[in-house]
Amino acid sequence: MFLSIRNRSNTQPTPIVQGLTIVMLMVTFQLLSGCVPVYDLATRSLLPNEGVRVSSYNVKTKRLVGFTTSDGVRLISDIHFPKKNGKTPTILVRIPLTNKLGNRVRADVIGRYWARRGYTAIIQGTRGRYGSGGKFYPLLYERQDGIETLEWIKKQPWFDGNVFMWGASSFGHSQWCISDRPDLGLKALFVQIASTSFRRMFHDGGAFSLESGLFWAIRSRGSQDREVKMTNLDQAVQDFPLIEADDRAIGDTPFFNDWVLNQNDNKYWQKIDGVNRTHTLQVPILLMAGWFDPFLPTQIEDFNQVINNANDNVATETRLIIGPWGHANEVTLPGSQQSLPYRPASLAPSIPWFDYNLGIGKDKFNLPKVKIFVLGHNQWRNEKEWPLERTQYTPFYLHSNGKANSVSGGGWLDEKIPQSEEPSDSFLYDPLNPVPSAGGAMLGPRSGIHLQNSIELRDDVLIYSTHTLSEPVEVTGPVRLIIYVHTNVVCTDFTAKLVDVYPNGNAYNLCDGILRRNYQPSKNTEKVPTKIEIDLWPTSNVFMKGHKIRLEISSSNFPRYDRNPNTGEFIPEATKTVTAKQTIFHSNQFPSHLMLPIIPN
Repeated sequence: MFLSIRNRSNTQPTPIVQGLTIVMLMVTFQLLSGCVPVYDLATRSLLPNEGVRVSSYNVKTKRLVGFTTSDGVRLISDIHFPKKNGKTPTILVRIPLTNKLGNRVRADVIGRYWARRGYTAIIQGTRGRYGSGGKFYPLLYERQDGIETLEWIKKQPWFDGNVFMWGASSFGHSQWCISDRPDLGLKALFVQIASTSFRRMFHDGGAFSLESGLFWAIRSRGSQDREVKMTNLDQAVQDFPLIEADDRAIGDTPFFNDWVLNQNDNKYWQKIDGVNRTHTLQVPILLMAGWFDPFLPTQIEDFNQVINNANDNVATETRLIIGPWGHANEVTLPGSQQSLPYRPASLAPSIPWFDYNLGIGKDKFNLPKVKIFVLGHNQWRNEKEWPLERTQYTPFYLHSNGKANSVSGGGWLDEKIPQSEEPSDSFLYDPLNPVPSAGGAMLGPRSGIHLQNSIELRDDVLIYSTHTLSEPVEVTGPVRLIIYVHTNVVCTDFTAKLVDVYPNGNAYNLCDGILRRNYQPSKNTEKVPTKIEIDLWPTSNVFMKGHKIRLEISSSNFPRYDRNPNTGEFIPEATKTVTAKQTIFHSNQFPSHLMLPIIPN
């Protein structure tokens, strides 16, 4: 969704961020003084060069180049041309940003980076943004406008017949929308932190991804992007009903309303997500994901769907990278207080990937089928598939003496199925006092890895921990919780979180999930358990010697997800709440367990 090369973590700015800040100041001065911007000298040492073909061309830039769509909307582009004879391949990026100086400088830096290596780079505004006409509404018009853009490129005298696309989030969505059109010159795609299902990103486990949706609405409402003040977001989410959160934050926002209200409207989401785009993909695709990005599970699913359903030549060439990132931002790694910059990582493979698919250069594209960053060890590793073939799915059973509430409650995890009737654990879930979010996979600056210790002091959070590990344990793959529950309300949520506990007691989140569903109230006083499964999303982490594996269970993770008022009313419009009594069973008859994908040493 965001192209800005700005560090969004709590760490100090990275060298590339500091360097590009200097570049922006230089270019701003040059623009104001009437000089031609000279980005290239400054950016040669700042943008990725390792494994990237040496730049060979000077660049000329044309602005406000465009065409009119079939329904009368003028789409505008900045085009960066390499100064060379003959026709050139094209890299197309379609951006939904405001055409202000900062965004234009960042786009120019990247466009000229490609043009200096022989590609014509087109930075085009989507409807209502970056100089293009029409009314801005995220995601809705990308297929129509994308196809007509390819048709327009095909007619240009400088075009050699090959189009590549690059970009993250909604930039990635603009690629998936036209991924079935090699007839219009499409050659290969590089999609980052986006998937074919925005619907499932917004409605994971049946709940609404509130912080992500509202962050987007505050930032992108109207004709101008704006900075998001998290205090405004926090104030907006505190009241009911959910559908008015945007009004309280920034004003009524039609696309936010549609995202909230249309969870079950297939026609609405098909206009955005299409149907089986992984099956109809006709060109190779490089996918880049982040462990703390809200598109992670659906992006991994896209990868496997392509492998299993796309044409052989497409499936064979498709690649997946998963790094230690949130949504276009780096994540501070516990213990090291360091982070791996996202922006250069998202740009570095572009030239090698496009060159490889264009068939130029002597070097092969040296990237495995799957490349993952393993947390804990904090190292990259090459793999052949996802999930890993050598995975040993291992159940860790929940145990307690009936008082697993909070970190001092004594709940534990081990690989032994309960042999007796252990007492169940219960807690009260009050929608007016939800468990606050601390990190996780969200849009905005609060994603990533955060301390969980204050959360684990609450009585409405059940805690189950292993013994202190005598040797490292690697968990890499999809994580799932199978539990037997009871509630006294007709509709409620259950949440779960996998946590790495360090020897000093610091507890850090890895992955989490939620399940919202209806329940049948008991007709008598006996509690009849219901078996449910919660997907905690994929992860890759080595729990080091001296650490503990921990599971948190509750009924809220707010405002990462919206609150369930427990009344059974239509949640977007509900204004009343009731408190739910939640019970978790763990016994020989009801063996609640956490299924971990263990990787042998």
